[in-house]
Amino acid sequence: MHRKFEFTGDILVVGAGTVLRRIRRLSDGAVGGWIEFEENLSEEGACWVSASAQVSGNARVTGDARVFGQAHVAGNAVVSGEARVRGKALVCDEARVCGRADVRDRAWVRGKALVCDNAKITGDARVAGAAVICDKASIGGHAQILDGVCDNHTKVHQALSDHTLRSAGLASMDG
Repeated sequence: MHRKFEFTGDILVVGAGTVLRRIRRLSDGAVGGWIEFEENLSEEGACWVSASAQVSGNARVTGDARVFGQAHVAGNAVVSGEARVRGKALVCDEARVCGRADVRDRAWVRGKALVCDNAKITGDARVAGAAVICDKASIGGHAQILDGVCDNHTKVHQALSDHTLRSAGLASMDG
């Protein structure tokens, strides 16, 4: 297999002693972001971790996915396809971001949540539990989605009350 990247020798210690290492793309010498293990970034496809972005734990970036800015992918999360995770976004636990999904700003995707297709999670939105955000759904602002399915016709860009979320078949992050 043809190698895509190497470690630069720079290290960054985060959290409770997790050691991340900076990467460099072999094809053009571009310095990338930070990963904990070689397995965090697939050698296949055009996937990349750049800037100050971090990938740690058993998290994986595959396909043509990109993680950049100050984004962090951790735990057992997977970012694949042509997905983008950027800004100060966090994808962690068992979460999956795939297709052409876009998670950005200060948004979080956690738990066993799935964000796929052309879905967008922006602002300070929180998606967790077993939520499925798909098609062209757009979740933003301070919205919090836990469980349920948001699809093509769903646009949530403000904090919703528990009553509104229950009426829509969704549960709030608080309960």
